[in-house]
Amino acid sequence: MKHHLAIACSLLALTACDKTSEQTAKTLPLQVSAADTIYYGGDILTMTGDEPEYAQAIATQGDKIIFVGDKTKALEHKFGKTKLIDLQGKTLMPGFVDGHSHVYAVGLQAMVANVLPSPDGDANSVEQIVNILTAAQNNPDYTTFIEKTGAILGFGYDDAELDRYPTKMDLDRVSTEKPVIIIHTSGHLSVANTKALAMAGIDENTENPDGGIIRRMTNSQEPNGVLEENAHFGLLFKLMKSVDPDLQDLMLQEGQKLYTKYGYTTAQEGRATQEAYDSMVRASKADKFVIDIVAYADMATSSGFMDSAYNSNTYTNHFRIGGVKLNFDGSPQGKTAWLSQPYLKAPEGQEQGYAGYPTFNDEQAYQYIETAFANDWQVMTHANGDAAIEQFLNAVESANNKLGKKDRRPVLIHGQTIRQDQVNRLKELGIFPSLFPMHTFYWGDWHVNSVLGHPRADFISPTQAVRKQGLMFSTHHDAPVALPDALRVLDATVNRTTRTDQVLGPEQRVSVYTALQAMTTWPAYQHFEENSKGQLKQGMQADLIILDKNPLKIKPVELHNLQVLETISRGETVYSKN
Repeated sequence: MKHHLAIACSLLALTACDKTSEQTAKTLPLQVSAADTIYYGGDILTMTGDEPEYAQAIATQGDKIIFVGDKTKALEHKFGKTKLIDLQGKTLMPGFVDGHSHVYAVGLQAMVANVLPSPDGDANSVEQIVNILTAAQNNPDYTTFIEKTGAILGFGYDDAELDRYPTKMDLDRVSTEKPVIIIHTSGHLSVANTKALAMAGIDENTENPDGGIIRRMTNSQEPNGVLEENAHFGLLFKLMKSVDPDLQDLMLQEGQKLYTKYGYTTAQEGRATQEAYDSMVRASKADKFVIDIVAYADMATSSGFMDSAYNSNTYTNHFRIGGVKLNFDGSPQGKTAWLSQPYLKAPEGQEQGYAGYPTFNDEQAYQYIETAFANDWQVMTHANGDAAIEQFLNAVESANNKLGKKDRRPVLIHGQTIRQDQVNRLKELGIFPSLFPMHTFYWGDWHVNSVLGHPRADFISPTQAVRKQGLMFSTHHDAPVALPDALRVLDATVNRTTRTDQVLGPEQRVSVYTALQAMTTWPAYQHFEENSKGQLKQGMQADLIILDKNPLKIKPVELHNLQVLETISRGETVYSKN
């Protein structure tokens, strides 16, 4: 009897336990993960819709976002070591994704003399350039490069802001013993002193290379030191051969620091040479990258490393190869872009009617695009002038007809002088435009007064025209053409004001939210990374930035005064203003 009673009591106890367990299960959250960090207390802009959407809180674990939404539910992910971050009214949003630039060259810019004009430098005259270069020889920020290469290099001269065009005679005043070279702000021209020209083997008997020009002294064949396009790149590539691996690696790390300062969690190397690729591989293997770097091989010179294991949709220690890059022409502000109609004012040494020139003939251009498509390489093509843009559009159309159309996302880089009829063709051809509205600030006045004139200047980087076609687009700074200043990009896209506070093409302005999409969600799509970046969603990469104010809640004219307070890459803080 006692035995049966004990069994009965045990059964009653088990039933009671089952009921208790069932009740407990109903009150405790299921499969709740412990967050590393929970952010709340500010404007959390998710960038997930066509209109602004906000969340009360966001929780991250490792390199992923694990919750976005209500603060109370977010706090269910709080366990012993979870950090709670009160934003105190500041704004958190996805990290900026770089639509196009050159992170490796930004490192070069950081280590050589700054000959940019104001507001980014002090070189507003040729005399100031000479003084800056002379002082650079004793400036510890620049002596490492000089000692390693034996050359004095400056970056960023801008003839649009100078009193006259510099020549080799000006740079000979800096040194006749060392090569002295200054690179144009566009990156498409340079000026070399007599020693540097000799180093490059350029003299009065040297012919212009294909796709380049050696400018000459008046009524003479003697070079005046100014080199355009392939003449310039030939000199630059020779100089970079003297940069040893230690200096290359230092350049890359210095460049990366600038991107984190401006809120970028993905940066691009938009024209990778073999030397740049080798440096990025070393950085990846040594785990030196703190943000994602996606590289595009210079197809004309360096496509040999496209068979690398890094040519992948996934990153290895923050690095991957995304595809190839082509240059179909030059720079509008440097007046080397290939236009269908003449420049308003021809550059020095050219007659009226000059309209720039192409890098490749049609046969070469078409073959490059077809080869990229045949290899399933995403191809980005620099085309600034409308004649170069037409060549790119036609090359893509030809390749689509031969190989069949699919989701390859070829990218038009810059597209500065794209015409409305060309905008209309982008969607049909499956081309993604990455535009350059920073030109409205830096060179807008120059475009009006010297490069294009009205009405062509009003239509540069026509973001609203592209949007009206229902297209996504990205925006960029093309650093080191300008500093990788994301907030200057935002300001220019929204306001389109020039240095003299003129509005250039007001009908092409877009809303602040659209401009933010072009720096987060849409460039993520451009890189085939829309499922991991550009929005704050569960499962997305924990790439975040904290701004001092909400861009959507301040006056548009104040956008360039916004400050990045913190940059968080894959859940780790990689930059803090404090």
